[in-house]
Amino acid sequence: MRVLGLDSGGTKTLLAVALPTGQVTEFRQGPGLDPTAGKDWEQDLITLLQPCAPMQAAVLGLAYFSEIPAISARQTAIAQAVLGLGAEVVNDVAVAYEGALGGADGVLVLSGTGSMAWARGPAGVVRCGGWGDVFGDEGSAYWIGRAALALVSRHLDGRQDAEAFAVGMLDAIGIIGAELIAWTYGQTQPRAAVAALARDVVALAEQNQDAAEIVRQAAAHLVEMGRSAARRADLPRGHRWSFAGGVFASDALRGAVTTGMGSPPTPPRLPPVGGAVIAAARRAGWVVDETFIATLAGSLADGSQV
Repeated sequence: MRVLGLDSGGTKTLLAVALPTGQVTEFRQGPGLDPTAGKDWEQDLITLLQPCAPMQAAVLGLAYFSEIPAISARQTAIAQAVLGLGAEVVNDVAVAYEGALGGADGVLVLSGTGSMAWARGPAGVVRCGGWGDVFGDEGSAYWIGRAALALVSRHLDGRQDAEAFAVGMLDAIGIIGAELIAWTYGQTQPRAAVAALARDVVALAEQNQDAAEIVRQAAAHLVEMGRSAARRADLPRGHRWSFAGGVFASDALRGAVTTGMGSPPTPPRLPPVGGAVIAAARRAGWVVDETFIATLAGSLADGSQV
């Protein structure tokens, strides 16, 4: 009588095992499971899941699921091989939506390593963005980090004057300008390394106009996704919306997105891993009521001590 919920992004994975009361009995963290970054994700996923088997039901929110057929098939095969046929894999943004809005109609704007808006309304479930770092993921941590590197390189070339920003970013990385190419292309996990720079950009934005402009542009991209998703889902004016992802820890970005969306957000009820647990509980046929959600929320908030 246990269910498992898992949420994985580009930089980390969280796993929670819960009882029918909503109480979390296991809480584990692992590396990101980006299937486009090499084959290590398969063994990392197996290593995370094996100590938890068997499960009555499990829902795993994994990046790229339903987007690349071969990867989706492999993700499902691994989950079911370890946990049994009661395991289901869904897109990681689907569990983030479930956690934030509890399955109610509305819009979730997500900005972590990648970015996407996910909406549900009279026209059904729609998504906007999430096209990956090569030609999408605007407003994400990766997009912010890439924009920062681009601006530093332009300053080093003399194409744009951004001295304070360039000095601040190079100091944060711990390199000099001549080492920028070696640092960037020498990373074992380049996508995660570039995304991690978003924290430095957000910190600089409090005192530097170039950094603040990157944050402003990121917010504008996220608003564009959120509004497009709401329109396509045929949501009424004044619909609810919420957010997820580490980039929303920035007060400046969250405030700019709030202004652009035209109304205050609904605070996320649960983190994405909590949304995965709720989905798994429903898959198991459990009663998911307010008491279950409140107990789950409290357990997850204290997850590091489980």
